[in-house]
Amino acid sequence: MPDPNDIAQITSRVDRLLLRHAELQRTNDLLTAQLAALSSERDLLRSRLSAARARIDALLDRLPEAAPTPPNAPAP
Repeated sequence: MPDPNDIAQITSRVDRLLLRHAELQRTNDLLTAQLAALSSERDLLRSRLSAARARIDALLDRLPEAAPTPPNAPAP
């Protein structure tokens, strides 16, 4: 027959393990939610960056071509 002290110790350890598991599960859930939020924010920022690049490229295309200056000519 097992010693009641041993059973109490095992029960206590199992209870602590269950509590720790629940804490880790909550932490994991929070981290998963943070990851999803950050991934969404990253995707939004990438989209905004792409749109800004497209606008800059369009503006650059509208600039007139600069006439090449001779190497000895003074700068305007």
